[in-house]
Amino acid sequence: MNRILTAVFGTGFVGRVHLEAIARQGFVDLHAVGEADVEKGRKLAEEFGAQSLESDWRKILENPKLSAVHICTPNALHFPMAKAALEAGKHVVCEKPLATSVDEARQLVELAARTGLRNCTNHNLRYYPMVQQMRRMREAGELGDILVVQGTYSQDWLLYDTDWNWRVDAAENGPSRCMADIGSHFCDMAEHVTGLRITALCADLQTFHKTRKRPKGPIETFAGKTLTPDDYIETPIATEDFGAVVFRMGDRTRGAFTASQVSAGCKNRLSIEVYGSRKSVMWSQERPDELWIGNRNSSNQIIIKDPSLMLPAARSYADLPGGHSEGYDDSMKQVFRRFYRSIEDPSMAGEYPQFADGLRQMTVLQAELESSAGHGWVEVPAMQAASA
Repeated sequence: MNRILTAVFGTGFVGRVHLEAIARQGFVDLHAVGEADVEKGRKLAEEFGAQSLESDWRKILENPKLSAVHICTPNALHFPMAKAALEAGKHVVCEKPLATSVDEARQLVELAARTGLRNCTNHNLRYYPMVQQMRRMREAGELGDILVVQGTYSQDWLLYDTDWNWRVDAAENGPSRCMADIGSHFCDMAEHVTGLRITALCADLQTFHKTRKRPKGPIETFAGKTLTPDDYIETPIATEDFGAVVFRMGDRTRGAFTASQVSAGCKNRLSIEVYGSRKSVMWSQERPDELWIGNRNSSNQIIIKDPSLMLPAARSYADLPGGHSEGYDDSMKQVFRRFYRSIEDPSMAGEYPQFADGLRQMTVLQAELESSAGHGWVEVPAMQAASA
């Protein structure tokens, strides 16, 4: 394979995960890190062998040899960065949500189509091996007709009013926090596994902490619980801590889920249950190598990830043999592998979530916000997600 030159904008929690996954690709070289906090950026640039560090990300895009960029910044920067990168002729991986509005997301989809550049919205949680096993079981007809989809994405890292992160600030994060940050992962996975689309929904969102105590200094994602409340600023909060959604998938399938960032004891519990007319499957991100299979007339099963025992179409998402766990960072590796191979080989299909998938979830999110504000059901505009 040819060597591919890339760059990463943003060096927070997820920025570091991107850097580590890029390093695992084997044929991708890190050209630059874009980070306004120069000292913080310099440490990661040196650690991962970046050729340069820039406090102004626009300068990085000027390099004609640069092929791709990863956008790992606060949400409000996703649209201007992705737009500028596409206009500069760069392929783009953007963290979700793709933008802070449906209109911005649609502009990016249209721009990507016009330029013909590879584009990825990083809904990486699809690519846990056992999630792919669920999807392939559905495709093979093992589940039968899908009747019910339910579950939760629950965390506890913003339980206290002293917990703070840039995501609680609507100016940096956009109008939605919990549903945009983690609820979108559940909806993307539900549609990806079932092959169905959410057509209507009724949502109830809640902000439990109307104000939070903002530290005067910067903190990393998930690090707030280690701080002492010595030096805070009382700050009004407009983004939600929790959401509950009842939804329809077409005429027959029904579902419900919650998303929460204030559920004590839940560290990163994305749990999805898919109930079919023949079998059911259940998976939890906190126990990623296990898949529960429910049967009506025989014993239920719990199977452990083992590529040699998985359905053939799911095997390529597991690199390690049975008994060797593959987790969150491995799901990133799987997405980026497919993204960069599609750059290296223009004939390849984009077998990863694309900007159209990001627009799809922004459309669902907008319906959730409208539903909660209006206290009623909202139709979700019809559109298909782009990728397999």
